[in-house]
Amino acid sequence: MWRLKVADGGNDPYIYSTNNFVGRQIWEFDPDYGTPEERAEVEAARENFWKNRFQVKPSSDLLWRMQFLREKNFKQTIPQVKVGHGEEITYETTTTAVRRAAHFFSALQASDGHWPAENSGPLFLLPPLVMCLYITGHLDTVFPAEYRKEILRFIFCHQNEDGGWGFHVEGHSTMYCTVYNYICMRILGVGPDGGQGNACPRGQKWILDRGGATSIPTWGKAWLSVLGLYEWAGCNSMPQSFGSKLWCYTRMVYMPMSYLYGKRFVSPITPLVLELREELFLQPYNEINWKKVHHHCAKEDLYYPRSLIQDLMWDGIYIFTEPFLTRWPFNKLREKALETTMKHIHYEDKNSRYITMACVEKVLCMLACWVEDPYGDSFKKHLARLPDYIWIAEDGIKMQAVGSQLWDASLAIQALIACKLTDEIGPTLMKGHDFIKKSQVRDNPSGDFRGMYRHISKGSWTFSVRDQHWQVSDCTAEGFKCCLLLSVMPPEIVGEKLNPNGCMISLNPTEMFEDVFIEHEYVENTASAIDALVLFKKLYPGHRKQEIEIFIKNAVQYIEEIQMPDGSWYGNWGVCFTYGTWFALRGLAAAGKTYHNCLAVRKAADFLLKLQLDDGGWGESYLSCSDKKYTPLEGNRSNLIQTGWTLMGLIHSGQLLINSQMEDGDFPQQEIVGASLKTCMIHYPIYRNIYHLWAIAEYRQLVPLP
Repeated sequence: MWRLKVADGGNDPYIYSTNNFVGRQIWEFDPDYGTPEERAEVEAARENFWKNRFQVKPSSDLLWRMQFLREKNFKQTIPQVKVGHGEEITYETTTTAVRRAAHFFSALQASDGHWPAENSGPLFLLPPLVMCLYITGHLDTVFPAEYRKEILRFIFCHQNEDGGWGFHVEGHSTMYCTVYNYICMRILGVGPDGGQGNACPRGQKWILDRGGATSIPTWGKAWLSVLGLYEWAGCNSMPQSFGSKLWCYTRMVYMPMSYLYGKRFVSPITPLVLELREELFLQPYNEINWKKVHHHCAKEDLYYPRSLIQDLMWDGIYIFTEPFLTRWPFNKLREKALETTMKHIHYEDKNSRYITMACVEKVLCMLACWVEDPYGDSFKKHLARLPDYIWIAEDGIKMQAVGSQLWDASLAIQALIACKLTDEIGPTLMKGHDFIKKSQVRDNPSGDFRGMYRHISKGSWTFSVRDQHWQVSDCTAEGFKCCLLLSVMPPEIVGEKLNPNGCMISLNPTEMFEDVFIEHEYVENTASAIDALVLFKKLYPGHRKQEIEIFIKNAVQYIEEIQMPDGSWYGNWGVCFTYGTWFALRGLAAAGKTYHNCLAVRKAADFLLKLQLDDGGWGESYLSCSDKKYTPLEGNRSNLIQTGWTLMGLIHSGQLLINSQMEDGDFPQQEIVGASLKTCMIHYPIYRNIYHLWAIAEYRQLVPLP
């Protein structure tokens, strides 16, 4: 049976930490763990997900919840409440709902103070790891039988009805993820005619019916070339050039990818690879004209077509530059570029304790280190950090995008503070406070970090854990705000406050995403920063007063200027206009903007009110992110998390959330609500606890109730 372990570094000599592994969450399989009844409960959850996989596609993330509730012997003792149709919502009713949710949520807190949770959703994350381990010969060591079983469970559970796999768990089928998951199944031992529900033959048919794997997008072409299922001649050029203006995520993906391209690395051609060459293409592999397919991309995957100018630039490099870089003396330039690229990769690996920025980069950097030195310490240190990325739920094993420990904890603590139940949940707040303090980054990247295209990080917070070391502006703002809120509460209840002096901070390369070449401003990050600095200014009015006031003024102006004509804001990290609009209203409210003194707030309120459904809730489809226009959920369904966001923006209606609370104080899992890069949806199952609780708590606190 599977068991989650927290803040555990294990015995691997190649792993190290800056804060004793606070926030680390890893799974292990123990064949002797669990009673027959507990194992039966897990199997029932798996069976239920399989039966309903086309109705609710994200997991409810049940396995660790079952474990924690058992270990803490949690039993909900506060009676459940319901609000009848037309019945008035009272202070007593909301208080009961808040107390039930807060006690349940407190039971889910880990020993180190954070809330473990899945942070996944995309279906292109895990297959490259399986391919990498297959190439390097470590597949059986990292993924023994029980792991393989759960990986295949995940793949089978998320195959669409048409036989393909989507970009994410709710998406339409794409060539990119269908080819990836087909290869993954075959590597894990599934025959071409096998798989649950005939997964392999259905997947192969989907691929061949749409022209075969030659039309896989850019990232897929690179991975297939590495595996020997595509030729580097069919890939667009990837120069080893990474300036400071590149968005950090793009730089971190293309550094190792360009290294593999520059080396023209191809793994040994195994019998399985030869079989896959026959299974994935319409014509014999050796007869494919690779030069003619390097721009091919399946229409299902083509979200952001490249411009003619970019294609001409790429073709120019492909035709005129690449031939020179393979011949003396120009090949010496490439050798030097590859050395520099590996220097940057090693720098980023060391500064992130080999977690790297996120999972796509993690696997590419790990493979690049292996190609450079298969027996080197760098590769071994990468292997030691793989458990940080593995997550298991009732739908099987998936790969975390990176882990959202700090982000989730900072929002969870604010939701719990809003409950005004300090006497009941004091220990929860104290542990959460301790986690936030221990997660703060204490130093800048090593050496000449500006020369390595990095920025100051001392005093910041990351999205996940301190060891990862990549500072994020909104995570810093939310972590900072938590510390400020807790600093005015009794230290004997919530712990000693953080020293405020340590807090002050400081072209499109792929067809599947949009605007990933350089960094951009975001309404969510800006609003979080306003919220935190307004509170800081209140508590420390004499510290850098003029700078903070100028920042707040400019940030408010930015938020008002980017408001859409209909009154909404586009959300970049959640679905979508409801998410962005809640954050914008939160920031504007912190700056003193109200319905009466701010046109932007009035327009936003009108936008949200027009979208309210008959049941009192709101529901927005993930399609809003890619289509860039508000799209309701199919059937005009309400989503509880989005209703929570909107409710906190409006403080308008609380009945739907209260009546949706389950018997134990939890809330049901619904549609996916996290987003990234307009097309990549992220699953945050912990949101159903955070935002429902937060919304009802704020409603209870701010709306006069009988």
